[in-house]
Amino acid sequence: MVAPSVIANKEVSMDFTNEKPLTPFGRKIRVGVIGCGSVARKYLPHLSACPFAEIVSLCDIIPAKAQTNAEEFNVPNWYPHIDKMFAGVPFDLFVNLTNMQEHGRLNTIAINAGKHVWSEKPMANTYHEGAALVKLAAQKGTKIWGAPVVANSPQFAFMSQHIQAGKLGNIAGGHASYGHTGPLWSSFFYDKNGGSLPDLGVYNIATMTGLLGPAKSVIAMTSIVTPTREIEDKGLINVEAEDNAHLILDHGNGVLTHIQCGFNYVSPHGYEGEELTTLFIGGRDSRLDMIGYDWAPFRVDVTSESATKPFATDRGTYKWEEGASVICEHLSTGKELVINVAHTLHVLEIIEATRLSQVTGKRIPLKSTFKFPII
Repeated sequence: MVAPSVIANKEVSMDFTNEKPLTPFGRKIRVGVIGCGSVARKYLPHLSACPFAEIVSLCDIIPAKAQTNAEEFNVPNWYPHIDKMFAGVPFDLFVNLTNMQEHGRLNTIAINAGKHVWSEKPMANTYHEGAALVKLAAQKGTKIWGAPVVANSPQFAFMSQHIQAGKLGNIAGGHASYGHTGPLWSSFFYDKNGGSLPDLGVYNIATMTGLLGPAKSVIAMTSIVTPTREIEDKGLINVEAEDNAHLILDHGNGVLTHIQCGFNYVSPHGYEGEELTTLFIGGRDSRLDMIGYDWAPFRVDVTSESATKPFATDRGTYKWEEGASVICEHLSTGKELVINVAHTLHVLEIIEATRLSQVTGKRIPLKSTFKFPII
């Protein structure tokens, strides 16, 4: 496993207090989407139905994918390369659904071209690359945001409000897990800068920090359980990035959370059908159990010494693939966002620090933060 860049000895904090508000466009947002693979098959229907979005162009390095999706979703323009995309029909929002290793590079190109950016996770490969993107966007008069959008769910909102109201009593901490046996359609999940942390753990890290506040430090172990994988697009490959990770976050005031993720866990209920507890937070008076994965939760169970009762049983309109649509509404109307890039960067620093903790065997202090509580 390749050692991550050393973040502990560098200044990683950023000041978001003087962010300039955007003037709403007052019209539909013209969207250009790059990456027409499996994730796009979720995003494109959602964006197509969004009253604040107009998809004007698609791009993929496999031209047939761009063309096929353009025909299916009535997108008038498609391109085989990002340079042709930016030289083509104008658009406002760049939606990046490519391999995670390419996100930082492509997002930089988009910002330099004067585009707003919505990026699937992670928005960059390191905290410093992500922070540089935010600073570059500020210089260019644009904005960048990144997945995941777990804070948008009614279940997250209920848990946050319950915690902020003090109903759990003194909180000790919690546990979250997300795992399956690993995707087989592309090698990028297992290549350098891939791994279960930016693919799966990113959700749980965003939820735990979003509910309990920025982490002060992390100590962790990661490993490669399955050293080779048979992948559809390449055959047998060597695994370079972690496929198993366990981390402990210190949120301050004695609150500790444990997160595990990996590509070696049987998931008999399926990705979206999990109806067991995948995340809980406990205190002296009660505990909260999120039923279903935090990116697709079913409800929240509240347990006291006497009973367990279900709450937040309706997902409302929340879907994990709604990020770009939510940004379009924000850009079009000025509607306030729950998601914020400072939180996204904090999650990215935790992922990088987790890997550094494995390499050094040490507890890694964290310097980034974000406005809390989110809700």
